[in-house]
Amino acid sequence: MSKHEVHDKEEAENITTNAEVDAKEAQSGGAQDAQKIEPNSAGNGEEPVAELTPEEKIAELEAQTAELRDQLLRKAAEFENFRKRMNQEKQSAIEYANQSLLLDIIPIIDDFERAIQAGEASSDMNAFLEGVKMIEKRLTGQLESKWGLKRFNSAGEPFDPNMHEALMMEKSPDVTEAVVQEDFSKGYLLKDRVIRAAKVKVLMPEDK
Repeated sequence: MSKHEVHDKEEAENITTNAEVDAKEAQSGGAQDAQKIEPNSAGNGEEPVAELTPEEKIAELEAQTAELRDQLLRKAAEFENFRKRMNQEKQSAIEYANQSLLLDIIPIIDDFERAIQAGEASSDMNAFLEGVKMIEKRLTGQLESKWGLKRFNSAGEPFDPNMHEALMMEKSPDVTEAVVQEDFSKGYLLKDRVIRAAKVKVLMPEDK
């Protein structure tokens, strides 16, 4: 083997040896680096959390239960206070529901008082009667225009059991159907609803 060949062989061996050394160093360094960054048992870089004992778990659950019970009691108390307040407001609304109506009637009562005083001071009954009629007209007009209370006349109208209450009935050859002959007391509508039927005398057709 020539000196040139021997030299090449030695150089090749040196290269191989150096490569092996580098590989070992790299492997050793990687292992060290891995050791440096190896996570803890939790796997997230945080301190491991100790598992609760059964007694601790029970205590935690009891604390949560007590908190929920306290929240429930507070909500129940709030609801009870709300219910009482609503009942009070409802009762108050019922008791004073007619306040506006009564305030409208009070001035008319004043008119009646003045008419009575004027009648007592004077012997002119016609003037007194006219005054009472004016007051009655004012009252019924205000109730109808502002509150929807309307008085209806029934005399001469066909008998309607939804609007009329027959107190007397009389047969007549002059009618072919039941007809109201006379109002004993007038009926009243509130809006479109009958709130008091008229008490009437009814003429009935004769049997044929």
